[in-house]
Amino acid sequence: MQSFTPTPESIPPANVKYTLQLPEGVPVHVQPLNPLAFVLRAAQIYPKKLALSHPDVPYPVYYNYDVWTQRIQNLAYALIEAGIRPGDRVALIAPNSPVIAEAHHGVLAARAVICPINTRLTVPEVDYILEHSGAKFIIVDHEYAKLTQNAKVPVLVSNDTGRVGCPYEAFLSSGRRFSQEKGWAGLQWESNEDSAAALCYTSGTTGRPKGVITTLRGSYLAAIANAYETRMDLNSVYLWILPMFHACGWTYPWAITVAFAGQITLRTVSNNLIWNHLLNSGVTHYCAAPTVQIGLMSSPEARVVPRKVTTIIAGSAPTAQLLGDLEKKGIKAVHVYGLTETYGPSTTCYVQPTWAKLPLDERARLLARQGFSFLTAGSARVVYPPKDGEPDNVELVDVPKDGKTVGEIVMRGNIAMKEYFKDPEATRKAFRGGHFNTGDLAVMHPDGYIAIQDRSKDIIISGGENASSVAIEQELASHPDILEVSVVARPHPKWGERPMAFVILKTQAAPRWKGRHDAFAAELKKHARSRLPGFACPEWVSVVDELPKTSTGKIQKVALRKIVAKL
Repeated sequence: MQSFTPTPESIPPANVKYTLQLPEGVPVHVQPLNPLAFVLRAAQIYPKKLALSHPDVPYPVYYNYDVWTQRIQNLAYALIEAGIRPGDRVALIAPNSPVIAEAHHGVLAARAVICPINTRLTVPEVDYILEHSGAKFIIVDHEYAKLTQNAKVPVLVSNDTGRVGCPYEAFLSSGRRFSQEKGWAGLQWESNEDSAAALCYTSGTTGRPKGVITTLRGSYLAAIANAYETRMDLNSVYLWILPMFHACGWTYPWAITVAFAGQITLRTVSNNLIWNHLLNSGVTHYCAAPTVQIGLMSSPEARVVPRKVTTIIAGSAPTAQLLGDLEKKGIKAVHVYGLTETYGPSTTCYVQPTWAKLPLDERARLLARQGFSFLTAGSARVVYPPKDGEPDNVELVDVPKDGKTVGEIVMRGNIAMKEYFKDPEATRKAFRGGHFNTGDLAVMHPDGYIAIQDRSKDIIISGGENASSVAIEQELASHPDILEVSVVARPHPKWGERPMAFVILKTQAAPRWKGRHDAFAAELKKHARSRLPGFACPEWVSVVDELPKTSTGKIQKVALRKIVAKL
């Protein structure tokens, strides 16, 4: 760790206390749930534990829990001084860095609502979110300041230095002065745990993005679940690959502090930097979509890790190839499933002890399932989707546990969203039957495990048969020359639709098939016919250099469908 001295205002007083004012009227037996509690507890119990490292930048910073928590307090006071009131939205536009990590706590300490915005959006898209959210204040990283060029509210730029002279640091220092050393006791604990904690916007691939309101209570319980389900503890070090702007980083900004763990922030997803930290920085946990994982495993820097590492995978199921590659490197995969509307992950595929004796392919098939609800979540069911015209309070009926009957995954409980912001009609549709309707199609296996078949819009209907693009991708990925594959529907004159596969070849296989992509397509179809029914075998195969992806590494099938539409 390099030498680093925090700003004077980041140093807590000797007699610091980590207790906020509790409003009158809160019963003795109630402590309103709020994820802010976790970082306060960590600072109290392990003040000198390294909380956050930001090493791979021109100005590296390293904060122990006591210093980092003081900075969070300073941010809360600075926001209040800037006119932020309870319930106001504070927008954040930043890569993984101290400023966005601090905001996940400091905004809540000001009793405001954090609104993290995707750094890959265009100016018009950001303008829409800022307008729709009604954000009263914007904190933006210097690299993305251009995205706020049309902002109508105050904008604070962070130069990501942690040093005197940065506007963000000056803002924190001002907050410390404004506090008049009242400390945490000068701030008030939010008495209503059902108040909004975050406003996160969906990707909006089929229209305007929807704003998802999640609560203090839900964030608290989702963070506990993520820490528990991945076995994070005092000795854990979490590496930030998943963007914190995506569904509040799946609540890991709070899950890390639940466990008293440390965290390393990376501004960019770089295989070289990631492997450096996996091998040399004590990393024990990271989250990433399968496409990101595939890139890591095929990287020339890939090695066997020197300690146990747990990777949390979501976005799509890990293939047998990926699972095997991770295991060879000493990395344990935890497969989770969820949406922005469920605080990120809300189910996981619990591993049965007997699976360890199974062949890799069979084990991968079991691990590819979405499993059961998290510890603190409510029920996750697979039901027959409500029909148009049925009342909103229709009684939902579960599909049989036969592993064949396709229904829709629905959820309710502690870690389901509160509502879509300013969109009661979308909220009403999403909550039909008293559950959150995910739009994901799945089956329920005899052992109770949920297994996704597809998003409803990704199902391929061929000759009257429903083919799951997810299931097709799983089988095609077993071909030894395939690095990544994605399947979408393409119109067919006889069958209505047939699958089209977009394939990236492994580096070592690409020279063998150069100029012979038709031959590869024929071989892949033969491979598919040995593993899939005829209607599910790809009719067309396109070898490509890359696949369109979101900022979190998920393949954008909507972009592939646009390509198909032009064929």
